[in-house]
Amino acid sequence: MERLTIGQLAKQANVNLETIRYYERRGLIPEPPRNKSGYRLYSTDDLARTRFIKRTQALGFSLKEISELLSLRVEPGVTCAEVKARVEAKILDIESRIAYLGQMRKALSKLSNQCNGRGPIGKCPILEALDE
Repeated sequence: MERLTIGQLAKQANVNLETIRYYERRGLIPEPPRNKSGYRLYSTDDLARTRFIKRTQALGFSLKEISELLSLRVEPGVTCAEVKARVEAKILDIESRIAYLGQMRKALSKLSNQCNGRGPIGKCPILEALDE
């Protein structure tokens, strides 16, 4: 089995060294064995796991949710339906956030439309509305 140093792992996974250490502290990546000099030696499984974590983060999953997904992989009796349920819950969460962001955008647009961008700061209609 190929062994990677932390630098090699970070480079191949396209993450920072501190990210690898952080994932270890959070328990997302198991602490690797060390060589005689004390250097961490990671496996190709650790590389695949790190890439999985980054891809899952890019899809909006929190590290806690990612930890739960990783745990499902090794739990006996877990089915794809449980993973699918978590993905569908994430979709609902994202849709909720999108709706909330739409409301924020609408409110900010309303504020922006109240101001022509001229005049002293003390009479700014945006700041006055935010003070109310």
